[in-house]
Amino acid sequence: MKTKNYFKALWLSIVCSLVSNILVAAVPDITVSGIVTDASTGHPLAGVSITIDGTHKATVSSQEGKYSITTKVNTYLRFSAIGFKTQKVQVKKTILNIRLIPDNTILKEEAVTEYVSCDEVARPMAKMVCRAALPAPYQTSYRPAHKEEYSSFSENRFLSPDKNPLSTFSIDVDAASYSNMRRFINKGELPPVDAIRTEELVNYFSYDYPKPTGSDPVKITMESGACPWNTNHRLVRIGLKAKEIPTDNLPASNLVFLIDVSGSMWGANRLDLVKSSLKLLVNNLRDKDKVAIVTYSGSAGVKLEATPGSDKQKIREAIDELTAGGSTAGGAGILLAYKIAKKNLISNGNNRIILCSDGDFNVGVSSAEGLEQLIEKERKSGVFLTVLGYGMGNYKDKKIQVLAEKGNGNHAYIDNLQEANRVLVGEFGATLHTVAKDVKLQVEFNPSQVQAYRLVGYESRLLKDEDFNNDAKDAGDMGAGHTVTAFYEVIPTGVKNEYVGKIDDLKYQKKEKVSVKPTGSNELLTVKLRYKSPDKDVSKKLELPFIDNKGNNVSSDFRFASAVAMFGQLLRESDFKGNASYDKVIDLAKQGLNNDDKGYRREFIRLVEAAKGLERTN
Repeated sequence: MKTKNYFKALWLSIVCSLVSNILVAAVPDITVSGIVTDASTGHPLAGVSITIDGTHKATVSSQEGKYSITTKVNTYLRFSAIGFKTQKVQVKKTILNIRLIPDNTILKEEAVTEYVSCDEVARPMAKMVCRAALPAPYQTSYRPAHKEEYSSFSENRFLSPDKNPLSTFSIDVDAASYSNMRRFINKGELPPVDAIRTEELVNYFSYDYPKPTGSDPVKITMESGACPWNTNHRLVRIGLKAKEIPTDNLPASNLVFLIDVSGSMWGANRLDLVKSSLKLLVNNLRDKDKVAIVTYSGSAGVKLEATPGSDKQKIREAIDELTAGGSTAGGAGILLAYKIAKKNLISNGNNRIILCSDGDFNVGVSSAEGLEQLIEKERKSGVFLTVLGYGMGNYKDKKIQVLAEKGNGNHAYIDNLQEANRVLVGEFGATLHTVAKDVKLQVEFNPSQVQAYRLVGYESRLLKDEDFNNDAKDAGDMGAGHTVTAFYEVIPTGVKNEYVGKIDDLKYQKKEKVSVKPTGSNELLTVKLRYKSPDKDVSKKLELPFIDNKGNNVSSDFRFASAVAMFGQLLRESDFKGNASYDKVIDLAKQGLNNDDKGYRREFIRLVEAAKGLERTN
């Protein structure tokens, strides 16, 4: 009897299940769409995860807060974002506009809401009688911030060599500001003033400087001409060229891809672009190279253990599997990446972390100051850091800059796949293989020739004069084949000076005038350079004096680079832009098109022409 009852119950259960499946299958699919907004502000929320409850099927809201997903009537949609209460909404209409309520405790209990239909679809024939167990929660995606962050800074001013004979700074090979500027102009906006670092605009381009010929990996070159935005002044160009190394001769690379897979990285111009970028690099790996992948969102983990460059398919597959979702524990990711890099350290090789992120760190160590301290502890490990910035609308340049400057590395902003190809393929050696680290420049000006001077750009790279001889002080690094350019605007002696003012004599103290005896030298200045070999901790010094010919017979490269510097000052609305104009930038840049086989210089002219017609809105 018990056996009959058991089989009867089993049969009823099977029938119940079959009927349920038939009924579910009979429910028509509908496409649900709408806009997700912040209930407190009314602003649209991007990056909100919309999941069909009980499934892994999901989508994410766009920058405008819009979403669209295909499901069935009476199913539940789960709306979740960091900092907001999760809502679970039953589908009874095709248009669902959701207002998420802020929650400081982050993702507490779910609020289940039933909506009355406006455009009601046909009810299913019957309700489900059985319900399968829910799978593990789908990894949610979170809204990115709607604000970009840049460090504000004041421009370098004119200084008198009587009081400030030395100018000291760390070199900067980064060019992130240029591609970021290009992104703004291409979408019809002038970039924020603080997004413009003039030296990075200038250093986006390579220049035809003489190559090092001796044992030193860096060579100094100097040139001067009339300052194009103030022809009474002189413009001095200091150029550095790092030695070139054929790709086949580059040492083996131990690379760790550190990839931000948090919710703010969701989208075609973020994580999808990261994946495409890294696969370009993978294509250029040699058998002796190896790659590991570390990811981080709410926590950090190893996606791929160190894998030889010969196994490209395995590396590509690991990259393809990356998905975005969660908060951003960048500090934990950095620590884990350094751990993996040190575990697989190649003696006399290129040991490097390649961080791909929008800089939107919000869990654990997340402040610019905290990240700086973290990086400073790790940079002595022999592991270098390359930072690739991604993201539009939420880009945290301020934090990215700190990582690049303090981590023995470089920084690029990737606005499209062409830029990724330029950085990771076209400049493979320069980007990934350091030939000189902690490179510092110190310029001494001759007061008998120079009334005042100013360094154009490099505001975030200034050093104290005593830092030049201090090997414990970190500075910039140069990769194989890299060029670095710095401009000084010089007011010669005897020229009317409107930039260095005088102050009244002090009432309560008298300062004795110090007599400085001129040496009678006709040198304008002397450049001193310090660098370390990548595997050394003791620096070497180079020194080169410069005499100004006071003419204007300058090179094509000089004209183009000075045009870029002038453009930077226009974008920054500089107090020192003199009579600079967009037309002057264009005319001068056109005189410097000799070295443009890849078309970057012509693209620059097109950007200036576009910027000319834009008005500042930020």
